[in-house]
Amino acid sequence: MDETIFDKVQEIDLKKTMEQSYIDYAMSVISQRALPDVRDGLKPVQRRVLYSMDELGLRYDRPHRKSARIVGDTMGKYHPHGDSPIYESLVVMSQDFKKGVPLVDGHGNFGSIEGDGAAAMRYTEARLQKITQEAYLADLDKNVVDFVSNFDETEKEPEVLPVKVPNLLVNGADGIAVGMTTSIPPHNLGEVVGAVKAYMRKESITNEELMEYIEGPDFPTGGLVINKKDLLNIYSSGTGKLKLRGKVTFEPAKKRGEKDKLVISEIPYTMIGNNISKFLSDIVALIENKVTTDILDISNESSKDGIRIVLELRKGADVERLKNLLYKKTKLEDTFGVNMLAIVDGRPETLDLKGIIENHTQFYYEVTRRKYKTLLSKLYEQREIKEGLIKACDMIDLIIEIIRGSKSQKEVKACLTKGDVGNINFKSSDSMIEATKLSFTDKQASAILDLKLYRLIGLEILMLKEEYEEILAKIEEYEDVLNNEKSLKNVIRKELDKIKKEFGRERRTVVEDGKEAVYVAAPVKEETVYFVMDRFGYSKTMDKATYQRNKENILKEYKFIVPCMNTDKICIFTNLGVMHQIKVLDIPAGKFRDKGVPIDNLCNYDSTKEYIIQVLDAESMIHSSLLFATAKSMLKVMDGELLNAAKRTVQATKLSEDELIEVIPIDWMEGSEDKVVLQTKEGVFLKFLLSEIPKKKKSALGVRGMKLSKDDSLTNIYVMAAQNISSIVYKEKELEFHRLKLSKRDSKGTKVRR
Repeated sequence: MDETIFDKVQEIDLKKTMEQSYIDYAMSVISQRALPDVRDGLKPVQRRVLYSMDELGLRYDRPHRKSARIVGDTMGKYHPHGDSPIYESLVVMSQDFKKGVPLVDGHGNFGSIEGDGAAAMRYTEARLQKITQEAYLADLDKNVVDFVSNFDETEKEPEVLPVKVPNLLVNGADGIAVGMTTSIPPHNLGEVVGAVKAYMRKESITNEELMEYIEGPDFPTGGLVINKKDLLNIYSSGTGKLKLRGKVTFEPAKKRGEKDKLVISEIPYTMIGNNISKFLSDIVALIENKVTTDILDISNESSKDGIRIVLELRKGADVERLKNLLYKKTKLEDTFGVNMLAIVDGRPETLDLKGIIENHTQFYYEVTRRKYKTLLSKLYEQREIKEGLIKACDMIDLIIEIIRGSKSQKEVKACLTKGDVGNINFKSSDSMIEATKLSFTDKQASAILDLKLYRLIGLEILMLKEEYEEILAKIEEYEDVLNNEKSLKNVIRKELDKIKKEFGRERRTVVEDGKEAVYVAAPVKEETVYFVMDRFGYSKTMDKATYQRNKENILKEYKFIVPCMNTDKICIFTNLGVMHQIKVLDIPAGKFRDKGVPIDNLCNYDSTKEYIIQVLDAESMIHSSLLFATAKSMLKVMDGELLNAAKRTVQATKLSEDELIEVIPIDWMEGSEDKVVLQTKEGVFLKFLLSEIPKKKKSALGVRGMKLSKDDSLTNIYVMAAQNISSIVYKEKELEFHRLKLSKRDSKGTKVRR
């Protein structure tokens, strides 16, 4: 071993190294994966998909191409992070119910508003939308943006796309990074264009003034934003919550036999996907739980043409009250959290409305300047060549003489550019003298040599001069754009107006200050019902009349039968020492022969992990004392009031590697003469006074009831007076409790032999 090896070891602070490494990772996720750039409003994966499609030539006026090809090109050249996020991004950019302006024209199954997923990428096809081609990818060949190396430095990709509209507002954005998230709602294209033009006229414009042009978010699903008063604060701070509602209209019956209807034709943006089916399930639950009796039937008539959910109503239904119920109890009213976070100059920044428009517009200025600089440089080159050709036409005889007298193109070029006559044979000395005066540029000389003879026709020469004049006019125009800010802005305004005219649409979302939905549940008529549950855990409630008619059969078929008020709660105790609560109104009512509903579906009880030992109604439980008994013979009495809680599940008692076997309601009082009988698995019985069991809190284990042998355990406990029990059948014979000797608690008991 090298003895000097430890001299090469460098000590580092592990804490600082981990912190720095994590920061580097977090910033990479933030800037390269999760958050959009304020300039083009696109995340890297979206930008790379669109650029790949542009490279593949998938224009809006050309045939669609397999999505798998697009995903493969994107992953192989620019985005080596797996095909799933790439295809997901492609799908989302094609969905008109998610994007204000879809950027991809999908062909095939690209999913639905109701949450159906897209078909596999091998089955679907795609191409660019026209607006994407003209407003997002145009002029990439004119050096309008910087290009950077891809991940393996074999390709070049644009750092940002030359988007002409604030896509961050038009299409919105969502993304989750490390420790931060972005959530920007979509807006109306026409309104956003109006706001950009207003900013160009007055750069000191305020958010309040911008809102004269942008009314608010415009979701592709329509619906309503009902907190208009909060929008200024949201747009000024970049954060806040939008209150969204679906559009509900009342359709009265048009002919006999028809029912009045409530029709939901637009939904909150947050409801798209699986939340639509959740919304339908919630309405069904409201009907089943008798929260409302106004809805007779529900049907989903939605199609590719739009949302249409129809509720058939009972005659005379209170429509306004029903609307408020839907707003309060379902996703028909929801909130959209706004956090306008984007990458600005390589760093995440929360922006206000003006900040987004300002950053994009300044970027648009730079893109336009770079475009016209590129165009101008090409025009300068064309002007140079045209000037050379026009000059050459005026002395074409001399040039022909030079060409005929030369032995190579090199000699001709040298003569045309430097007046070097060299070994060129001229017809006359005058021609030679004129040739020495020539001073064409290299580009002009090359163009002259490439000149075709037909261009010497008089008409062609005239056209050449006209082209030259056009070039001069364009140069003047382009120089004006670059040197005059007013001209630059006019060019941008014309482009924006064209985009608005061709791709703008009417607003879909209504923005208003809506009234708060107030729903007061109708008072429930109190009545006695019977909760019943069979040995398989199927439960229901019965009215008093049904119970009385079938009492004999009910007592035979059901394990637990609890009389209670319909406004009460049912308390279920399990062997794990917990108590589950269910509102009686949440338990489906049924007839005698109805099967009922599994108890697992009504509360937090899990039949795979626990079993039920007692069922009580909350009202009687609260006003009673409860006797708890465990398998290890731990006993205690507790006031039922201690279990009066709003939670659906509470810990009823403390257990220590033990399980609860009995919970018995009793009337406990000091000095009670009532007696308790304990029975074990081995047939040992012990009788003592109930008053020997002390009252304890929930957190107490209790006291030992009897001493158990090593493998024995308590199986039953009987409270003679409280349960009105004086004997049991043990080993097919009656065991009378008065024959048992009265002992003390915590003694061994007596084994009964048969």
